[in-house]
Amino acid sequence: MTGITASGRKGIAAVVLLTAGLMAGCSSDGKGAPAWTAEPGTSPATGAASGSAAPSATASASATATAGATAAAWKVFTDPAKTVSFELPQDWIAQSVDPDKGTLPGAVKIEVKDAEGAYLATLQTGLPETSPASCAASARKPYVVVSSVPVELPHSGGQGTIDPHVVFRVIQGYRYFGSYGITNLVGGADSKACQLQNVVQGLAGKGNYSFSDVRSLKSFAPDEKVAPAKAFDTLDQAAGYVNKGSEFANVQRMLMSLEIKS
Repeated sequence: MTGITASGRKGIAAVVLLTAGLMAGCSSDGKGAPAWTAEPGTSPATGAASGSAAPSATASASATATAGATAAAWKVFTDPAKTVSFELPQDWIAQSVDPDKGTLPGAVKIEVKDAEGAYLATLQTGLPETSPASCAASARKPYVVVSSVPVELPHSGGQGTIDPHVVFRVIQGYRYFGSYGITNLVGGADSKACQLQNVVQGLAGKGNYSFSDVRSLKSFAPDEKVAPAKAFDTLDQAAGYVNKGSEFANVQRMLMSLEIKS
């Protein structure tokens, strides 16, 4: 599914029309509202869209509130050193594991799983500086920001950064590959990228951090394992995951509840 058919071109036009009136490309409608947007400083995505029309980029707050039901009971996880905390559904599991090699002293790594033990996300702090992903122009793939909600977290700015957002983004390949996480790094120029990093550039001396299903989303090859990233046949399926399912609603609330001791 790497080519763009006539129906795909119609889908692209719909995406462009929807994004034309949005400020800087980030949705401010609240949690769970999918918006076919480009990130700040980029143009609307040019990936093929098939199926029914794209969802409205101006969904109301009331529609957002009922987009995906969240768990009835929640708890708070805090690491022993009290450097991070976040909410998660009562029956989900948060477990501290050994930080990755090369992380800064005091770094923490927490894996989150659902009630059945299925992996959902990893919080990792103290990450070393990361260089922007680069590749040949011909290898860059179109991507779409399906949902983007600002969140207040400690971060540093600079070229290629925005304020932190909880996002769900989809990159085009032989299928549409999606991932959720927190980032303040712009994906790429002209809504095309080699990889989309779910990483926040942290304060000086603190290292970067990531809270996501995968730290870096790419367009997978047919023989590569996609999980824990998501794969969809159409962009509409990706929107359905964001706007209708309870898993994303719960994950988004969890990500937005993150607190980091600066």
